[in-house]
Amino acid sequence: MNVPTLAFIGGGNMASAVIGGLIQAGSPGSSIIVVEPSEAQRALLQERFGVCACADAGPELRSAAVVVWAVKPQSFVNAAACAPQLSDALHISVMAGVRCEAIARRAGARRIVRAMPNTPALIGQGIAGLYASSACSEADRAQAEQVLAPTGSLIWVEEEAQLDAVTAISGSGPAYVFYLVEAMQEAGVRLGLPADTAKRLALATFAGAAALAAQSPLSPAELRAQVTSKGGTTAAALAVLAEREVAQAFDQAIHAAARRAVELGDALDADG
Repeated sequence: MNVPTLAFIGGGNMASAVIGGLIQAGSPGSSIIVVEPSEAQRALLQERFGVCACADAGPELRSAAVVVWAVKPQSFVNAAACAPQLSDALHISVMAGVRCEAIARRAGARRIVRAMPNTPALIGQGIAGLYASSACSEADRAQAEQVLAPTGSLIWVEEEAQLDAVTAISGSGPAYVFYLVEAMQEAGVRLGLPADTAKRLALATFAGAAALAAQSPLSPAELRAQVTSKGGTTAAALAVLAEREVAQAFDQAIHAAARRAVELGDALDADG
């Protein structure tokens, strides 16, 4: 891969996922600089990937053609202190809710690509929504894709506000899946199954159903109908879910996540 020198501001899980993918794809660790305040995390990154990890931003960041902002949204204001070293770089943000305008204002950036990945990126099976600011060229878009491709699938959106919906569905989505797996496992245990057996059944069912839905020309509703025989076990289960208005609860939960993403962006805008 022809990846220029990269700077990561923040070296947590998502940064590690991107870095790991790049290293696996052939990028040398020596081409990657990470600014990470945690001494333990810096040591881990250096040992695992051979990157240059430092506690504070220094002049070495000036060689970075691409910078990835991978800090928590609430930490961006403080992290942006290193921005003067990165004014000419393409800026890629994986921060939930932090809008291009806020990044431009605080980091002095023009070419900005926002990305909303999710935690399956840690094993290269994530999906990320991407949005590019108007100053980005096709080459910038291609560069962002090259950096993020090792994490999984990529989908471009045309409106920045759509990233809040991406955040609510796929960014937070793995937690919804884990929640349901946990619930299915616990139900299996209450029905008399060993915990490891119930967990294996739940996980395999999610993985298999998702793979089937991805490959089938049928809609999820049609696939569900195929499994549901009148008067059968599946119909009995789905009747309880309908009675408890689980679909409506999911709709409300996803809207709550989207609202929180908006609030995070509004809070940074209000700070000026």
